Amino acid sequence: MTSRYQVEDRAAHFWKELFKRWEVLLLGIFVMIFVFNSLHSDHFLDPYNLADSTFNFSEKALLALPMALLIICREIDLSVAAIMALSSMAMGLANQHGLSAYELAAIGIGTGVLCGLMNGVLVTKFRLPSIVVTIGTMSLFRGIASVVLGDQAFTNYPTEFGEWGQGYAWGIIPKEFIVFLVAIVVFSLLLHATTFGRRLFAIGNNPIASRFTGIRVEQHKLFLFVLMGAMAGLASVLLTARIGSTRPNMALGWELEAITMVILGGVSIAGGIGTMLGVVIAIFTMGMVTYGMSLDNIPGIIMTILVGFLLLVTITVPAVLRLGTVRKE
Repeated sequence: MTSRYQVEDRAAHFWKELFKRWEVLLLGIFVMIFVFNSLHSDHFLDPYNLADSTFNFSEKALLALPMALLIICREIDLSVAAIMALSSMAMGLANQHGLSAYELAAIGIGTGVLCGLMNGVLVTKFRLPSIVVTIGTMSLFRGIASVVLGDQAFTNYPTEFGEWGQGYAWGIIPKEFIVFLVAIVVFSLLLHATTFGRRLFAIGNNPIASRFTGIRVEQHKLFLFVLMGAMAGLASVLLTARIGSTRPNMALGWELEAITMVILGGVSIAGGIGTMLGVVIAIFTMGMVTYGMSLDNIPGIIMTILVGFLLLVTITVPAVLRLGTVRKE
C-alpha cells in the first residue's frame, strides 16, 4: 500500500474524531438556535439588538470562566452571586462618602478578593469540602447584604461609573462585552498555554499523585478561589454600573447559571476534563436562547426552568453514556 492511501485514512480518522468532540456538537446546537431565532423573529438579526443581547450574559460569563478552572480542579464555588451582592453593597456604602468611580471599582473587586480568600483558606487550610464551605458563605454574604440594605437600595452612582456598565465602544459594542472578550483570551491562555493550566488538569485527574510530583495543590486551589472572588467583584462592578443601584437580591441565582454554562461547555463535574472553547460556546448558546426568549416576552421563570433542565441533562447524559460503554465491555 502506498503512502497516498495512508494519508486518506488519517484524514478520514481526523474528521471522525472531530465530529465526536463535544465542542463541535455544541457549536451545531448554537447554529441551530441562531437560525431558528432568525427565522422566528424579524428583530433578531438587528445588529443593535444583537449587540444589546450581550448585556444578558456578559456578567454571568465573567463568573463562568474562573468557575471552569475551579471545577476542572475538582472544586466549586456556590457563593459567587452572594459575593456580587456583598461587593455591590460595599460600593454603595463607599459611594455615600463621595468616592470616585475608580475607588468604587477597587472596593468592589477588593471585597470579592477577600471573600474568595475566605473561601480558599477554609477549603485548603482546614481541608473542608468546597461545596459545604461555599453554601455557608453564600448565606453569610447574602445575609450581611440583606441586613445592611433591608428593603432599601443604594442609588446615585457617579455618571462615569455608570458608563462602564451602560456605555458602548464605537457606538454599538457594549463596553462590558469587550471586558468579557479580553477575559476569554486571558483565561484561555492561562488554562491551555501555561504550566499552571497543565497542573490544574493534573490536580483534577489525581490530586494525590499531583502532590507526589511536587505540585502545590493547596496553593493552586487557594489562588483559584481568590481569582473567583476577584472576577465576582468585577462582575458586581459592571452589574451595579449597568443597573445604577444596589439591592440585596441582585444576581440571585446566578451561581446556577454560571455552573450550567461550565457543565454545558463540556467541563466534567468530576474534574480533570474541559476546554475554555467549550465553555465560551456554551455561554453564547445560552445567551442566544435567552435573547430569543426575551424577544417573545417569555417570563424569566421559564428561563430558570430551562437552566435547571439543561444542568440535569448535561450531567446525566455523560453518565448514561459511560454506563452503556461499561456494560458493552
